[in-house]
Amino acid sequence: MSASHHPLSLADRLPPPRPLTLAAALVWLLAASGCSIKKMAVNKLGDALASGGSTFSSDEDPDLIRDAAPFSLKTMEVLLSESPDHVGLRTAAAAGFIQYAFAFVQQSADEREASDYTASEALRQRARRLYLRGRNHGLRGLEARYPGFEKRLRADAKGATAPLGKKDVPLLFWTAAGWAAAVAQSKDQPDLIAELPLVEALVDRALTLDGDWNGGAIHGFLITYEMIRPGNTTEAPARARQHYERALALAGGNLAGPHVSLAESVAVAENDRARYESLLQAALKVNVDARPEWRLENLIMQRRARWLLSRIDDVFLPPAKPAK
Repeated sequence: MSASHHPLSLADRLPPPRPLTLAAALVWLLAASGCSIKKMAVNKLGDALASGGSTFSSDEDPDLIRDAAPFSLKTMEVLLSESPDHVGLRTAAAAGFIQYAFAFVQQSADEREASDYTASEALRQRARRLYLRGRNHGLRGLEARYPGFEKRLRADAKGATAPLGKKDVPLLFWTAAGWAAAVAQSKDQPDLIAELPLVEALVDRALTLDGDWNGGAIHGFLITYEMIRPGNTTEAPARARQHYERALALAGGNLAGPHVSLAESVAVAENDRARYESLLQAALKVNVDARPEWRLENLIMQRRARWLLSRIDDVFLPPAKPAK
């Protein structure tokens, strides 16, 4: 779900499924006898999947994409089993699993919590597994470029990320996004929560290398992350607002995600009902057709905005009635 601009948005595209052509290609690949030819074919198909297209991201039917995305994700994993160091496929798989988990699993968990807590918790556990699956693809991609990277990251996070360059920003971002999202669904797992400094090292390095990447995706992520950053200070809301303004500017105001992120993080933390409501209304006013490549992301974030507005009285006390 994201780069975006929400930490787990859909600005990066899931590749469009082509069931007949992909199925035929896979059958041929599995039957191929020459290992080098097979590897070459896998990589060519992997390149095509990794480059993707606009079919998913510009679609106007999120439910259709929810049903179609798993085929593409599993196809990528089949290809990765044959070509595990294909960095483009690792990046696409990381982005795909994380975006899918946010848009279609975590959101369902949130919506069902009030009516069926047990089902909601099961969905949250699934979302966490998918987030970690995406994170692992990201780590494998970084490992392919920098052997031993994860071991160095866990020993000295800032030192491990220092040699990385601009080309690594997509992997840095998606690895951090999946990791942070998994932590957010793991309040009962202190070992995973303790890994937040690793997330910080990844996203801060991405920000340094190319803070404006992908229409403000990193700033969109940081709107939320600043509020949970280890060693959080009273300056966190101000930093989150700065990232919000930058994300809006980079997207030309055409993304709903930054509004939703600021509402859920800062407005809630400051108990500012009026600001919360105005931000969600701003998300709903975004024209989803202005940037077709962000249409699906905006539709998903607007759905979340409507759901958040529907339960505003569960988050804040109702406004006081004027005295007669």
